[in-house]
Amino acid sequence: MNTEETNVDLKDAETKDADPKEAPAPDAVAADADATEADVSEADLDQEEQEKQPMTGAGGGDRAEDAPSAGGEEAEPAAVMEKNGSVKLKIPEEEEEEEVKFTGLNKEELLRVAGTPGWVRTRWALLVVFWLGWFGMLGGAVLIVLQAPRCRDLPSSSWWNDGPLYQIGDIGAFSALKDLKGVEQKVGRLSQMKIRGLVVGPVHVAPADDVMSLRFEEVSSESGSLDQFKDLVHAAHKKGISVVLDLTPNYQGSSGPWFSNGSVTNVAERLKSALVFWMKQGVDGVQLSGVERVASMVPSLWTDIRAIVHNGTEDSPNKRVLIGVTERSSAEDVSALLNSTGVDLLVSGVLLGPSSADGADATELSQSVQLLYSFHSQLKLAWSLGGRDQGHLASLVGPALVKLNQLLLLTLPGAPVFNYGDEIGLMDEGSKFPRMLWESDEELNGTLKEEQEERRSRLRFFSALSELRGKERSLLFGDFLLLSNSSSSLAYLRVWDQSERYLAAFNWAEEAAALQLSGAALPRRATVVLSTDGGVLPADGGDVDLTELRLGPGQAALLRFPYAG
Repeated sequence: MNTEETNVDLKDAETKDADPKEAPAPDAVAADADATEADVSEADLDQEEQEKQPMTGAGGGDRAEDAPSAGGEEAEPAAVMEKNGSVKLKIPEEEEEEEVKFTGLNKEELLRVAGTPGWVRTRWALLVVFWLGWFGMLGGAVLIVLQAPRCRDLPSSSWWNDGPLYQIGDIGAFSALKDLKGVEQKVGRLSQMKIRGLVVGPVHVAPADDVMSLRFEEVSSESGSLDQFKDLVHAAHKKGISVVLDLTPNYQGSSGPWFSNGSVTNVAERLKSALVFWMKQGVDGVQLSGVERVASMVPSLWTDIRAIVHNGTEDSPNKRVLIGVTERSSAEDVSALLNSTGVDLLVSGVLLGPSSADGADATELSQSVQLLYSFHSQLKLAWSLGGRDQGHLASLVGPALVKLNQLLLLTLPGAPVFNYGDEIGLMDEGSKFPRMLWESDEELNGTLKEEQEERRSRLRFFSALSELRGKERSLLFGDFLLLSNSSSSLAYLRVWDQSERYLAAFNWAEEAAALQLSGAALPRRATVVLSTDGGVLPADGGDVDLTELRLGPGQAALLRFPYAG
């Protein structure tokens, strides 16, 4: 078809459109509707076919006018477009419209806004508020520090102030092996009791009253061997227990611990070289009886002895203790000896008289304790009931008062010293060195069940007290305040800085007693930490009214209350 023919057809079409048309007949209208519906269906089918075909080429797909007809005739694209009406296009996902994101102000815009007067004033206001708050918090912190009570500096204590000392005066009586090896096997048991220091012996060769046969550096065959002693020291150190060796020269004789007066100089000279030997074996200190004699008779030699004990070596740089033992029992004499001898601890009989089995005198006891505490640092005080010459605690105070006196020794200001077996109430039976009783079927064979349970009860009480003393500052080195005392009762307070306070109360009488507490600011109520048998106080952990504190016959208790500020 050429261009001229196309123009003629268009003019004819326009002429026809301009001519008036007649109204169609009803049959014709129905026929046209059917034809229109068929055309729509045909157009839908054509549209579906077009959507199934891929869109290619730069024009977005193949065009109808470019495709030849099946019969080789030219296709009619205009008619196809009229039938379809509209073209549906598929838009790839990557071409979907992106969301509009807020990018904020750029650098130039920020600088332009920041320089405005409003923002300048705002920044200055915020800066002033920040520094005012900072200085306010700093000032508040300074005021809190200045107004808070200062903590007391801890005293310069030594290992022998940290827990009880445990004396084994007769090696053969302590274990079934009857030698130092047997003592080594029981170190674990001592550790469970929170023992801090083990005082062993004497174990050296010293025939009774025979100064010529004295051999400080040789272990007697009855006690074991030097290798056994070294093993004992090693095992004890592994458990945190220090070992003190008793080197009293004439420990088996009757002429005195230093033999006769004429022998003191010779024995003291020999002791100096022996001390050097035993320090090299790892001992942590030495105990000597009759120190008042050697200190007064040969003061220069005594000064040398003290220096050897106290001076550390490369092998053992730790602090060593020099323990003196005296038979004197008056507080005045003991105080004088502490000054004159310069020992680190002095074991005496100052508590023996007031705490005897015949009846305790609590007034005398409190006076003795108060005097020694007033004139000496508690770090140099030692408290003991019994020993090599006196025997065991239970024999001195009676089995019923063993726990009471355990509580006394473990709460007084100073180092508590116990004899082996005092933890279970071991009695002297014809000898001051009775055989130790252990928890085994063989060793407890023939004993009554009630006696076994009583020993276990005493051991539990001792261990609980010993553990408590080792970790509570008020009991370790707290101040000692007397609250109440009479001929048969006693109460005192142990306090340290802001730590919990501990109140120890005792009744030696055979009937119940009411204690009137005074001399310190006390709360209304306190908690029972531990108590002996008696039945008047509530069970451990219960509360008690301090304004009406009552103790049963032979009862003692340890009470606790917090620091009030």
